[in-house]
Amino acid sequence: MHGFANPARFLRLARWLTMPCLVAGVVIAAAALWWGLLRAPADALQGDSVRILYLHVPAAWLGMWGWGAIAAASFAELVWRHPLAAIAARAAAVPGAFYTVLCLASGSLWGRPAWGAWWVWDGRLTSMLVLLFLYFAYMALADAAGRDGDGNSRLAAIFGLVGAVNIPIIHYSVIWWNSLHQPPSISMGKSAMASDFLYPLLVSVLGFTLIFAGVVLARMRAILADSQAEARLRRKAMSEDAG
Repeated sequence: MHGFANPARFLRLARWLTMPCLVAGVVIAAAALWWGLLRAPADALQGDSVRILYLHVPAAWLGMWGWGAIAAASFAELVWRHPLAAIAARAAAVPGAFYTVLCLASGSLWGRPAWGAWWVWDGRLTSMLVLLFLYFAYMALADAAGRDGDGNSRLAAIFGLVGAVNIPIIHYSVIWWNSLHQPPSISMGKSAMASDFLYPLLVSVLGFTLIFAGVVLARMRAILADSQAEARLRRKAMSEDAG
């Protein structure tokens, strides 16, 4: 893994992976949504409104896994000082926040017919909203670190690790507290879902995950390009001042 912390080696790999991830993700996600929205059966209790799950569930998972990526990269930055760790964390923040917004919006649309309300202040919804605010705060800290240097970068990394405390709260909230939100239908090694719903959902998760990966790689390449251009401008300015 340490070998991929080399920016030049990473860029060679990222150029090769970015577009295939994005293209494959869009195709797979579109096929999964077509399968789920048009071909999968309606639910016996919720009717056609259950079809929102093919967008809502992948968005929820990737909103949480986006912060998981921030926490892992922040840990690598603090412990091993990987050159790309801070860049990886910054790159994961925007798509993670986007999926969190998508989760909250699709959940609200699903909640209206299921619960009779667009929003309820239960543990799952509230902790997911907190996650969105954590993303906004992290992006502000990471942006300041990009301008001001190493001290703020460590502060952003510490915040990325501390914010990960919210992830198990989101996951277990429907178990710990009385909630309108249904408990997890999929757990390690087993599923309470019928295969007619499970298979298109898993395909949808794969497609949206590939899109997430492609966007993160593209953002990492853009951040690296910006930092390299800024470094060249600084060197040029220093040489002109010396001359």
